[in-house]
Amino acid sequence: MKKNLVYSTEHGRLCPDCNAPIDNCVCKQSQVVGDGNVKIKREIKGRGGKTVTTVSGIPLNAEELKPFAKKLKKTCGTGGAVKSGVIEIQGDHRETLLQVLKAEGYNAKLAGG
Repeated sequence: MKKNLVYSTEHGRLCPDCNAPIDNCVCKQSQVVGDGNVKIKREIKGRGGKTVTTVSGIPLNAEELKPFAKKLKKTCGTGGAVKSGVIEIQGDHRETLLQVLKAEGYNAKLAGG
């Protein structure tokens, strides 16, 4: 029985089919990250007291996620980044992002406290 790695400290998430990093995977099945349930959270811990809104679970591959994050950042009028399939938007923009994601047709929910 062959064991498949799903995470490597060197490369991050790995494709369960070809064991390549998710960003470099050529498998059709593993290109999409997430389950379709988009979660919007406000985070402060580990960020020096700065508030960041994170959006996770968007069913897009790495190439499609960056332009989508750019659109969200432009809508909020702030900066941000994409890290490990999670979009980080500077500041607390949960309500704005919830409206935008629902308008795009995603099943978005506020998560956390």
